[in-house]
Amino acid sequence: MKLSEFKHLICSAKGIVFQLESGELIPSHFHITEVGTVTKLFIDCGGTVRKEEVINLQLWHSNDLNHKLNPEKLLSIISLSEETLNIQDLEIEIEYQSDTIGKYNIDYNGNEFVLIAKTTNCLAEDECGIPKEKSKLALKEIQNNQNNCIPGNGCC
Repeated sequence: MKLSEFKHLICSAKGIVFQLESGELIPSHFHITEVGTVTKLFIDCGGTVRKEEVINLQLWHSNDLNHKLNPEKLLSIISLSEETLNIQDLEIEIEYQSDTIGKYNIDYNGNEFVLIAKTTNCLAEDECGIPKEKSKLALKEIQNNQNNCIPGNGCC
């Protein structure tokens, strides 16, 4: 989700609720402790130089149970970040503490912002020699195929 969409959704929200993909809610007394951009300049295993840039929001919670971040306050934090850091309309990445610092994409289900766990992937599979996964067919599908070899049709 890009920052512009995130802000649009916040504008119409009565409150801000984050949840993990599992359905577990982030405690409602969360803080946004950081807003910024993260630029990653790297070379993949195939030798291609790549650059990624995202807006990073860090969610954190403590034992201050009375803390509630309202939409207006979050929009003011984002606005200050845009002005001060010259933040552009980029994709948002959320950092949230679980077993370690997790990185998440963000989605919206109509009520809550859902943190979608990011995963690693090879960006140069054709260069790495990673075999393509073969499709699996059921034996009955093969038997119903009219192009099968059968005795006497000259295919063998």
